[in-house]
Formats: sequence, structure tokens, C-alpha cells
Amino acid sequence: MLSRVVNVVEQVADAALGIVGVRVLTEEPSHTTKKLTDTVEIRRYEPRIAAETTVEGSDEEKARSDGFRRLAGYIFGGNQGSRQVAMTAPVSQGAAKGEKIAMTAPVSTSSDENGWVIRFFMPSKWTMATLPTPKDDRVRLVEVPEESVAAVRFSGSRSPEAVAAKTKELLDALAAKGVETAGEPVSWFYDPPWTLPFRRRNEVVVPIAA
Repeated sequence: MLSRVVNVVEQVADAALGIVGVRVLTEEPSHTTKKLTDTVEIRRYEPRIAAETTVEGSDEEKARSDGFRRLAGYIFGGNQGSRQVAMTAPVSQGAAKGEKIAMTAPVSTSSDENGWVIRFFMPSKWTMATLPTPKDDRVRLVEVPEESVAAVRFSGSRSPEAVAAKTKELLDALAAKGVETAGEPVSWFYDPPWTLPFRRRNEVVVPIAA
């Protein structure tokens, strides 16, 4: 009982801090970082696990909202055993691009005909063997291999127009530096919708050749 009360207090505190973009209790996947330009970073991520769902339709913002609710349902007890899994950052969104998605394999994306793939990365203490099984069969647990990515950060609007502008900026910067991409760009969002826009951490990320 006490642990539940503590958990609720922590969640309330985290939500309040989230208004101003403070993520004290939010784990991020382990990685190394180096600068490519003043605005573009190169990162190397270790293997990790994600809970993901595919949301049909072409509306990017609605897909993000619907996918977030499905995945939040999973980590807040919508699983076998009704266990809670801590929220992490970022939330990932990429186009589903018509690919068939294997239940236990990493997913790559290439066109938006089938909708959007939304991902929550799982805290590092969990494994595929220990994570609870989702009750919603639209939620999948996938292993994400180690990868190198290029990222550009921005605050403010998360609209499709804002994401498209940052995607162009990132790809132009990589082309100018002769860096080869190895996949499609995705959007990463580190803060909840209620965070003040100028305090939000948003990113466009693209895999690159190691």
C-alpha cells in the first residue's frame, strides 16, 4: 500500500515538473554523444527494448495522441499482472511505411501508407523475459539493436510543418558533411503535451551508417 502511495506522489510530482520541462524521474536510453555541427549531434545508443503500436491514418498529431494513450495504458497497468512500468523519454513516432511488422523484431519504416509507429522505450532494468505481456494486442514489445543516429533538437510546436522543417535541416546538414543515412527520419518527444512550448524538448532523428 505504501509503495503505491509513494508511486502516485512521484507521478504527481513528475507531472507538475513536466509543465516546465523538468524530467527528474524520467530515464533516457543510454548513449554517447558528439557534435557534428552547432545544431546536429551524432549519438550511439545501446540495445534497448520498446513497447510500440501502429496507428492507422495519415493525421500525424492524432496518431501520436492515440498511440500515446495505447502505450500509456500498457505501462500504467494494462498488462498481465497489472504491473506498472516507469515512463521514459523520448516517445518516438515514425511512419509505418507499408512494412509488415514482426512481433519480436526491430521495426524499420519507409512510407506512411499504413499509418504511424509510436514507441515508448522501456526502462533499462527490464528485459524481454521480465516485462509484462500487454493486454492490448495492438501493443508489441520489440528489441531495438544498438545504432548510431544523427539528431537535431527544437522546442515549440510539434506540428507536421515544424517536424518537416527540422527534418530538412537535419538531412541538409548530413548531406553537407557527407554523412550517409541508414533509415528514415523519426520524431522524438521528451515532454508531455502540457509542457510549456518554449520548454519542450523535441527532436528529429535519423539512423546513420556506423
